[in-house]
Amino acid sequence: MENFVQYAPTEVIFGKGTENQTGEEVKKWGGSRVLLVYGGGSAVRSGLIGRVEQSLTEAGIAYEEFGGVKPNPRLAFAEEGVQKALTFGADFILAVGGGSAIDTAKAIAHGTANPEEKLWDIWTRKVPLTRSLPVAAVLTIPAAGSEMSDSAVLTNEEIGKKAGINTPFNRCRFAVMNPELAATLPAYQVACGVTDIMMHTMERYFIPGIQCEMTDCIAEGLLRTVIRNGAKVYENPADYDAMAEVMWCGSLSHNNLTECGRGKDFSVHKLGHALSARYDVAHGASLAAVWGSWARYLYQDQALGRFVQFAKNVWGISGEGKSEQETALAGIEKTEEFFRSIGMPVSLSQLGVQPGEQERMELSLDATMGDTVKLTRIRPLGAKEVNEIYQMAM
Repeated sequence: MENFVQYAPTEVIFGKGTENQTGEEVKKWGGSRVLLVYGGGSAVRSGLIGRVEQSLTEAGIAYEEFGGVKPNPRLAFAEEGVQKALTFGADFILAVGGGSAIDTAKAIAHGTANPEEKLWDIWTRKVPLTRSLPVAAVLTIPAAGSEMSDSAVLTNEEIGKKAGINTPFNRCRFAVMNPELAATLPAYQVACGVTDIMMHTMERYFIPGIQCEMTDCIAEGLLRTVIRNGAKVYENPADYDAMAEVMWCGSLSHNNLTECGRGKDFSVHKLGHALSARYDVAHGASLAAVWGSWARYLYQDQALGRFVQFAKNVWGISGEGKSEQETALAGIEKTEEFFRSIGMPVSLSQLGVQPGEQERMELSLDATMGDTVKLTRIRPLGAKEVNEIYQMAM
């Protein structure tokens, strides 16, 4: 087991009606002037924004709305939010929504606290991030896990690049999590969320050569839980108990718990980010479209034992009468079968993109930062190898 630091400081307020506690939570954490960041009109039409605003008013907290966040959150929109927060004099940024709203709120918090710096320079670490405003979230979409993670992602539309930043300043002070708020989500959005939750744990799981029995038990249990309940909420997002399990899995999958002693990889995310930045496809779908090809490209390397363990402990596949390679492949196929069952693509053509040879190479360079970064801890993958995975995924 490797040395590790586990730090998950976010206070979780979980259950029915908990959005009505938002104002008191903001007050408890020192906020007095809140920029309220959210996505489309559904949060308004459902009455959620109204309930949150009422709770802020009752707590004596001033607020300003900033709606219009889109999936694959945009740098330009976050920059607009920074200017609004500065004009309003915000001292607290509150997201209402899923990962895109939360990541946008984190970006606004960083930019507002550092108005003399360009946000993209902060995001790409050209300048150090030494301060930020406090951020919190009212979660409506279980998927990204941003409500408890130290990470956030933005897309720079001007240059067609998607990048993430990990920093303790990304940690939400609190997260309000009411599974009822996800009861009207479209099936496709539910499926993308379930996929993203699985991937956050699998990106930490397939790292060979490190003994972490307790972390493995947590990761495998989380995957079994989200698979079982993900199928239920795909059919009926109003199933409160199943959605509660999925929502809690989403937070635990990305608060670093499932990497303790092993670390993380996130190479599939790099492939997916390149796709979603160029084609503006849903994040979860981009991951499902390439994961099977990534797994087949690597499963016979040093991580064969991990893929065998995954097949047995997550999918219940018996290795009796099978070689290790056959068992590992059965686990990969079972995962793709599950993705198909919830309407997720398992190839680029099913994702709706058909990049030509030149485009695939450009995607590969994007995923590897111009072939300067090697992906995976199984074995190093440069742009050439990533291009081969994209070709397999066609």
